Amino acid sequence: MLRASLRGLLQHKVRLILTALAVVLGVGFVSGTYILTDSINNAFEGLFKQISAGVAVEVQGTPKFTASGPDQQFGNGAQRVPASLLDAIQAVPGVRDAEGTLNGYAQLVDAHGKAVTTGGAPTLGVSWISDPSLSSVKIRQGRAPAAAGEIAIDAGTATKFGFHVGQPVTVLVEGPSIHATIVGIFGFGSANNLLGATLVAFVPEQAQTALKGGGEWDSVSVAADPGVSPTVLRDRIQQVLPSGFEARTGAEQAQANSDDLKKNLSFITVALLIFAGIALFVGAFIIFNTFATLVAQRTRELALLRALGASGAQVRRSVLLEATVFGSIASLVGLGFGYLMAIGLHGAFSAFGATLPSGSLQVVPRTIIVSIVVGLGTTLAASAIPAFRAAGVPPIAALRDPEPGAYRPSGRRTVFGLLVTAAGVALLLLGLFGHPSNAGAIVGFGAAVVFFGVTILSPLFARPVARVLGAPLRTVAGRLARENAMRNPKRTSSTAAALMIGLAMVAFVAIFASSIKASARQTLEQTLKADYIVTTSQFTGFSQDVATQLRATGAFSAVSPIRQGSFGYRGQSQSLQGVDPATLPEVVHVPMSSGSVADLGDGDVLVYSKTASDNHWTVGQSIPVVFASTGAQRLRIVGIYTDNRLLGSFLVSLPTFERNYTQQLDQVVLAKIAPGVSSEQAKRAVQSVTKKFPNVQVQDQAEFRESQASQIDRVLALFIVLLVFSIIIAVFGIMNTLFLSIYERTREIGLLRAVGMARRQVRSMVRWEGTIVAVFGALLGTVVGVFFGWAMVHALKDSGVTIFSVPIGLLVTFVVLAGLAGLLAGLVPAWIAGRRNVLEAIATE
Repeated sequence: MLRASLRGLLQHKVRLILTALAVVLGVGFVSGTYILTDSINNAFEGLFKQISAGVAVEVQGTPKFTASGPDQQFGNGAQRVPASLLDAIQAVPGVRDAEGTLNGYAQLVDAHGKAVTTGGAPTLGVSWISDPSLSSVKIRQGRAPAAAGEIAIDAGTATKFGFHVGQPVTVLVEGPSIHATIVGIFGFGSANNLLGATLVAFVPEQAQTALKGGGEWDSVSVAADPGVSPTVLRDRIQQVLPSGFEARTGAEQAQANSDDLKKNLSFITVALLIFAGIALFVGAFIIFNTFATLVAQRTRELALLRALGASGAQVRRSVLLEATVFGSIASLVGLGFGYLMAIGLHGAFSAFGATLPSGSLQVVPRTIIVSIVVGLGTTLAASAIPAFRAAGVPPIAALRDPEPGAYRPSGRRTVFGLLVTAAGVALLLLGLFGHPSNAGAIVGFGAAVVFFGVTILSPLFARPVARVLGAPLRTVAGRLARENAMRNPKRTSSTAAALMIGLAMVAFVAIFASSIKASARQTLEQTLKADYIVTTSQFTGFSQDVATQLRATGAFSAVSPIRQGSFGYRGQSQSLQGVDPATLPEVVHVPMSSGSVADLGDGDVLVYSKTASDNHWTVGQSIPVVFASTGAQRLRIVGIYTDNRLLGSFLVSLPTFERNYTQQLDQVVLAKIAPGVSSEQAKRAVQSVTKKFPNVQVQDQAEFRESQASQIDRVLALFIVLLVFSIIIAVFGIMNTLFLSIYERTREIGLLRAVGMARRQVRSMVRWEGTIVAVFGALLGTVVGVFFGWAMVHALKDSGVTIFSVPIGLLVTFVVLAGLAGLLAGLVPAWIAGRRNVLEAIATE
């Protein structure tokens, strides 16, 4: 049986190679993701160890609340270390030296007057550490900064943006801009910078001003006397620290920094693995279809084996052995493909400005094991049903006509398919509307069950849909293609299922993006009263001085900044906005059900009506919250508003925000033109300010709406590119099915040629068959994608996605492109079918 299994594999090399591509691409996505993230983690773990090599002990405040997810970007640092505590640390026995360090927002302006941007990495200002043993930073050119007005920058930024020693530059900070001279360029051992971030180092005195230190420090780095171990010194220092501060050894701090980075970058792994899962899910349908068809075509062969004494279990093991060999080889090839993909992703990071530290790509045993388990497991799972079918082939089948009989829809299939689909829809709706703790997993599982249900039901309408799709084809080749697609609706539907999944996800993403754009446009039209909107491409925000200088122009009746932060409520991370209650109503429409924006004072909060209703809050009630820097606080509700589409669910005054957050950067500034000031005068006033702050962009309402839409379009394009892998796999599945179909119909094709059918007609027949199957799958996917999109939009209606928008033109384009993909998938099988020798084809059994 082993020899028979291996011979069976070798007899179908081309078909199995095409099927293997499904496993290779899916496993490559998985292994590439792990190789990339493991390499990043390994490089930064080594870099952090190198940076902390001379630090015996690091002292920091303990965060009283740690934000999770996207809220991490809004500056949720712990309380700073006061100068008095630095003095106490320096007096601890065994401390040779101790220096305070600061970091915060600082952005360089290049020689062309443009702000240096990093594509998402932070633009940091840091205080220079004078003791060389406490820092791994090495001066590459020039010298260390020694006075106010002198700075040093990282070598990566200097090389990329053309900065040099002696160059005068402008540095944008929280307050007024700083004019300084570059006196040094530094690196971190062999690394030029940190994950593409720009670093500007000030002398400690100027860092206190530029980074708003207020006489305090973000951390204290400690060097030990000779012979004093880091753990002993850590314990001594901890004894003099008040509650809320923690001492760690340099090694412990390096590991904590590495762990934090891994946690912050985990979203990359999760996102890429989701797309890998989709690709493998698509591949599973193709593997199932291939093995099911091969088993059906080998009915006589398997029956002869049974007649010669092979048991059903032996036949089943034979098919599973073929799947094991096939899956193992494809998984190993996929692992190699993943290595190449990791190299490509590494380059993509660099292209987006996130320069990774140098180091070799890491292929750890876990990656190899996961790749083989995922690839082999997917293959065995997809081939299990065909294997059991093969075991059920009776010996008498060897004497029968191997041609399959006409397909008759089963009542059991209909009932079972409806039950599975209903269960999937129920799980999907539970995850979207039921707010369970594991909503994401439930939604994903529900979507997979829906796909299974639709696949079970699809043979019921594959024949009528194929008849309709093929109706316009009036030629002989076209009519035969339609009949071929209708002949075996189970095969047609299972082949189309792979493309259905890919197109369903593409349609879902397109509908979701279109709905977000339409909702955002409506939100801006209904709630935004400002004439100009100031934003930045940096996630960290921009200087408060922008709003100050806009006010000073006198061209605006209201200039209202908005800041963003996070806090904890009952262990959950919540986002809030810091606003100016005096100017907010002039630039944003804030409908109130009770209370007033004007009542918002220090220590107060305005709450969105649904949030208040869900928590049974009323005006006058105080709610307990936790901030990372200041710990437990109570905010008094002074008003409830009914529209959160632009403002979120919590609003506090700027004084409240300033008291509870260390970083004070504006995320948005809204400006209203003063009465009597023309649009042209306001525009000139805006331009006079933006010249001083090249990191910001000022747009009117129309321009802002268009920029928001273009950002959504870019994200849409990224998602479609990632989903292309699953669509490519589906196209290979169509090609594979056509190969199998041609093999199955060898004699039939020979007879058609014998009665006068030309080669080009045979080729046309196969191409049209591939097109019909592809369009059928695309239509199924579009319908499922529309349903997914509708469910998601309705689930997010309280988050501002209020309009369900279907981009008809885009969906039609996807269906047309799918048809073209099916046409292309049929080119090679059509060429092979057209070259069949007529006499040999007729003689085939």
